[in-house]
Amino acid sequence: MANYFSGSEAMFADLCYFSVRSVQLTFVFLVLPCLLLGYLGQAAYLMENQTNYEQVFFSSIPSIAELGVMMMTTILVTIVMLLIWQINIIIVLSFLVFFLGLELTFFTSVLWSVGGGSWIILVFAVVLFLIMFIWNYGSKLKYETEVKQKLSMDLMRELGCNLGTIRAPGIGLLYNELVKGVPAIFGHFLTTLPAIHSMVIFVCIKYIPVSVVPQSERFLFRRVCPKNYHIFRCIARYGYKDVRKENHQTFEQLLIESLEKFIRREAQERSLESDGDGDGDGDSESEEEASFSRILITPNGSSYTLGVPLLADYKCTSKPILEASTSEEVRPVPPTDPNMSDTEQSLEKELSFIRKAKESGVVYLLGHGDIRARKDSWFIKKLIINYFYAFLRKNCRRGIASLSVPHSNLMQVGMTYMV
Repeated sequence: MANYFSGSEAMFADLCYFSVRSVQLTFVFLVLPCLLLGYLGQAAYLMENQTNYEQVFFSSIPSIAELGVMMMTTILVTIVMLLIWQINIIIVLSFLVFFLGLELTFFTSVLWSVGGGSWIILVFAVVLFLIMFIWNYGSKLKYETEVKQKLSMDLMRELGCNLGTIRAPGIGLLYNELVKGVPAIFGHFLTTLPAIHSMVIFVCIKYIPVSVVPQSERFLFRRVCPKNYHIFRCIARYGYKDVRKENHQTFEQLLIESLEKFIRREAQERSLESDGDGDGDGDSESEEEASFSRILITPNGSSYTLGVPLLADYKCTSKPILEASTSEEVRPVPPTDPNMSDTEQSLEKELSFIRKAKESGVVYLLGHGDIRARKDSWFIKKLIINYFYAFLRKNCRRGIASLSVPHSNLMQVGMTYMV
């Protein structure tokens, strides 16, 4: 039993599913008690069988647990031989048939001892398997639903650069799990809030199978919409040894600095591409819109009435917007150097826009998704999603705590996903 837990703990730690603190807590409150129970069982066996002390460990544990570990080891070694070592398939099959067949032979013989105490191990294994299966099944359905319900770029273009609402000064960091596209929770924010921030960044935190990610490679940026929308995608990458101890102010500063570097690098690339072509910026923007429209999926099973609470039919035009709009648009534009090129002037304006938005404040936008099975779903699916998975989500660690989001800068909106 302890081998199962300690092996799973090491495997999950290497695969980045748990942080350092989670592994430490798991060892203290789960692995160590299991080891103590194992040694207490050996002591109890010796008290009852004082003469049989030569092989206490193998005599005190159920044989089914020992053979289960051996069979699992054989299967994992076979996978390593195929994927990592890339040994000839004939040799791998020979190894699997010989050792697994031998272990299955012994396994069938010890099944008769299930009634003598081995059933406890099987009950633990079944319970743990069901917990992991339910969590994985519900999380997979939730992610697939988010992918299907992404907002299309046609809808974003219809809303215009103001997104059909008022753009308030500031930066909104919207956390989600998608690495591309506009998440459905963003449309829920547009219909719920009377205004949205002048700059929106979709933040996606990913743990990758490396020990440490250098700070210079921490953030990956990309534009989600055309330039005048001021919407970006940010993927924050962490290794399994990275400990997120920085406060939200340090995180915001590093993110903004990385965004400025991305914009400068993008301007340099556009300048090189449009060298000798006076209309390069417009072409690049149109190509960018086309590329993003190809990768997005039309929402499935949900409709968003993005009717505007304050400015119902506002469209992006070259005219100045109403006085009720953001303070960013009523400020005087700083004078530019006439010797600067159009690309450099556009770069300075965008960097100035980012700095002003940062000065106005950063707000964390989180969506609390509730998963519910559809009415026409099978009874088993309703039971798993509506009760068991909902119970696990209710008792797991909330995203606010794991992301270290300050409560003073937090804005959270609930949303129900029908899977």
